Amino acid sequence: MKSKSLSIRYKFIIIYLVSALISAISTFFLFFLFLLINYKQYTKVTVWINNHAITFLSIMILIFIVLMAMFFLSFTKKEMMYLDEITETVQNISENNLESNIPIKTSDEFGNLAETINNMSSKLNTLIKEERNWERSKNELITNVSHDLRTPLTSVLGYLELISNQKYADDVQLQHYVDIAYTKCTNLKGLIDDLFEYSKLNNKELKINKTKIKINELLEQVVLGFIPVFKEASMDYKISSSNNNIFVEADPVLMARLFDNLINNAIKYGKEGKYLNIELLSEGHEAIVRIMNYGETIPKEDLPYIFERLYRAEKSRSSNKSGSGLGLAIVKSIIDIHNGKIEVTSKDNKTIFEVRLKLN
Repeated sequence: MKSKSLSIRYKFIIIYLVSALISAISTFFLFFLFLLINYKQYTKVTVWINNHAITFLSIMILIFIVLMAMFFLSFTKKEMMYLDEITETVQNISENNLESNIPIKTSDEFGNLAETINNMSSKLNTLIKEERNWERSKNELITNVSHDLRTPLTSVLGYLELISNQKYADDVQLQHYVDIAYTKCTNLKGLIDDLFEYSKLNNKELKINKTKIKINELLEQVVLGFIPVFKEASMDYKISSSNNNIFVEADPVLMARLFDNLINNAIKYGKEGKYLNIELLSEGHEAIVRIMNYGETIPKEDLPYIFERLYRAEKSRSSNKSGSGLGLAIVKSIIDIHNGKIEVTSKDNKTIFEVRLKLN
């Protein structure tokens, strides 16, 4: 904490008065010294002063002004050097050298100015870095989305061309081509829907409709929608809860989407484990939901990036998994909107996504 210091304006007033006083004393001393040197001609000197009073007074005033300027500049030399340092740093900042920093030497207006400039420079530097990261992320998103859109679209066009040119052996092969084209189009729609959802969730003007939700019932409803998927994947599931009445304040549509994405992700990557476990409990002031799948784990080096958009740990978790790569990014956005937390651990053939939300 900075100690209180005399305001710079009062410092300059005091320095001005002190300089004036010292200059007056020095001028009087010089006049006295002049008389002392010329004491043998004292009468002539006094007669000359009387006859040339205006000239003498002008000389004395000039000496006083010169001395006062010298003393004032001498006493304010430190402040002026500090001001020059501040000015030079501001000039560097204006030339995009935002790493420049002014040492805080005083706690007066100059010190406050230096601190303000440092804060401004730091914030500008942070904003520019964020803008560059955003620009890079945007370019990566466009590149990745373009690739993800182009690949199935090229396949669809290829099969439609075969159908249009009647390059199929029989109706069975025709139906096969149609089914592939339909599947690719469905994947395209899913990607576009996810892109729209992700973009909407990251809009700062998004208004969410929070209401009191019984999280137990919401989870059961979401899981019921996956029963056909569980059967197709030959998987079993279990929902366990330590409390049948756990309530949170959240947007029910977004919460459903959050758990839908997490369960879908668990099924996609946990088929080999043949089992999905969902735990619900309350701890302190938080509701905790854990979604666990078994089998191949997420590599440790991929865990820090798992919630980034279009990131897939496919190089080690099998490369034939379909999806937009936005599912977990959407989950993270929904969690952030609700001021919640989400963590993932993956080891010992078990992957756990843990969601924490404030209890209502």
